[in-house]
Amino acid sequence: MHIRVINPNTTASMTALIGSSARAVAGPGVTVEAVNPAMGPASIESHYDETLAVPGLLTEIRAGERDGADGYVVACFGDPGLDAAREVAAGPVVGIAEAAMHAAMLVGRGFSVVTTLGRTAGRAHDLAHRYAPAGACRGVHACEIPVLDLETDPTVLPRVVTLARQALATDGSDVIVLGCAGMAGFCAEVSARVGVPVIDGVTAATLMVQSLVTLGLGTSKHGEYAAPLVKPYTGMLNGFTQPRGGDSRQGGVRAEEGPG
Repeated sequence: MHIRVINPNTTASMTALIGSSARAVAGPGVTVEAVNPAMGPASIESHYDETLAVPGLLTEIRAGERDGADGYVVACFGDPGLDAAREVAAGPVVGIAEAAMHAAMLVGRGFSVVTTLGRTAGRAHDLAHRYAPAGACRGVHACEIPVLDLETDPTVLPRVVTLARQALATDGSDVIVLGCAGMAGFCAEVSARVGVPVIDGVTAATLMVQSLVTLGLGTSKHGEYAAPLVKPYTGMLNGFTQPRGGDSRQGGVRAEEGPG
């Protein structure tokens, strides 16, 4: 089995961290390939960043289809481009916020998200509304540390632990969800210190994709996730134009590389 884990930003060191976390939980015979696009933002911390990350993400999905990937993880907590990726991919595509929130509901009644910047809290609430029952997300708490500082700032772990404890006390939650792929390495330590399940979406999504592939389940191509309609794309997006009668393995998207 070949799972392609895509970090939608362009920071290679974060991609390496994400890949290490995913490989730590992958089963025997599962190859985890961690990649990031050549074009896009260095980190994703706004709606603007999310939007500009999607073309690079789709290029990596398309490359995975060409190379025979069985499934994909979108390793950014905003789950950017998730629906578009499912239109292109034959196998399952799982976002890390999606996986973490679904997993949280299997081990508790309510969860709190501990994330990076407060400006992303609205997106986390939007995703919780999509993925979890009403009221299940009890709060979103930001440590106010930029994504690219997570690897080097020595205060990250203690601040995440403090926020997690505060969330459990004030929100009435019983599970903590880490709201950034760059926090993947903190999961076990935070759980040990706060005494409740702490969920990292990278590992949760990797195991969900592995399970779906094992079950023989791919993305449904009946209805909304069918291949995109054939039409020209111009300018910088010319390489994303779908051919008429496109390859079903590639969701109808042209095989040659797009921009970047």
